[in-house]
Amino acid sequence: MSGKPVLHYANSRGRMEPIRWLLAAAGVEFEEKFIEKKEDLQKLKSVPMVEIDGMKMVQTRAILNYIAGKYNLYGKDLKERALIDMYVEGLADLYELVMMNIIQPADKKEEHLANALDKAANRYFPVFEKVLKDHGQDFLVGNKLSRADVSLLETILVVEECKPDALAKFPVLQSFKARISNIPNIKKFLQPGSQRKPRLQEKDLPKLMAIFY
Repeated sequence: MSGKPVLHYANSRGRMEPIRWLLAAAGVEFEEKFIEKKEDLQKLKSVPMVEIDGMKMVQTRAILNYIAGKYNLYGKDLKERALIDMYVEGLADLYELVMMNIIQPADKKEEHLANALDKAANRYFPVFEKVLKDHGQDFLVGNKLSRADVSLLETILVVEECKPDALAKFPVLQSFKARISNIPNIKKFLQPGSQRKPRLQEKDLPKLMAIFY
């Protein structure tokens, strides 16, 4: 055993990608074992699964909470943890909305994406612009990196894949994106050749559908 966490999932983003992001931000090297067919999924019973510290953890939120706590990315007290949870849950809603566009029926894709981008521009990004502006610090909570910052950067980049100028009206978020992207562990994860997964393409859908459905 190498002692590295082992991640079990398909070779795609899905519900494992925020876990990859958080481990990378913590500077933790990890191994991946990709499921290739439905039989692989049936053997594991539930994914994402992460082998860490002698446990086989499932449920994305539980895994993220454990990693954040273990690597000091979860605030200094209960109040900060509550704020982090609140921000992360809100971001997860937007992230899922954008990511689910790929599986919409062809005649609904454009409308679905337009709705997701509208919510990003008019509901979610204004909130986080104000949070950062009012807080007056480099990070969302306290004055150190937390899982909320990692989640916000990941979500911004996912939205920008669909609308490159999504931050045009949000100067504070632009600064946040530049700042967090340059943190060494995160900068490394954003480089080509890292374990960050590319945006899902239509051609990849049949294989994933065969595993998960």
